[in-house]
Amino acid sequence: MSTHPFASLPSPARTNAPIDRFRDEYRFLSNFWTVPAGVHYAWLTASTVEHVFQACKTTDEHDRSVILAASTAGQAKRLGKKVTLRPDWEARKLGVMANLQASKYQDPDLRDRLLGTGDAELIEGNHWCDTFWGVCHCDEHNGEGQNWLGRLLMVQRSVLVATVSL
Repeated sequence: MSTHPFASLPSPARTNAPIDRFRDEYRFLSNFWTVPAGVHYAWLTASTVEHVFQACKTTDEHDRSVILAASTAGQAKRLGKKVTLRPDWEARKLGVMANLQASKYQDPDLRDRLLGTGDAELIEGNHWCDTFWGVCHCDEHNGEGQNWLGRLLMVQRSVLVATVSL
């Protein structure tokens, strides 16, 4: 059971069908999506959430700069798997991701697209065995996963709805 503050948020009743894969018209929900104005966290900036998230995993400035300069989000992810993790990473990673999602959805087009998902449950369905950030549909995991990315996106959407309503 997670003790993270987001874990206690209630699940609202949903009227829209779940969005269970971040591809095609919902590809923009992916952390690999390029954000024209960039994604910002502390003093780090890159074109995708994935770049900045992977750079935040380490305190090594050289490794950070290499990750941020990666030509693709996939390359940034691969580089991030090789770094020495900062000692407090497990305690920080959900907060970092929440802040990166907030930065990403400052972009007006992306904000409108996220709001356009209505109240649909957002599920980062995958086949690469990621059961922390998503829900894996491979034979080994068969629909298992904590779906933290989807959960954080739904929190961000709720924040945007409340902000738009002000």
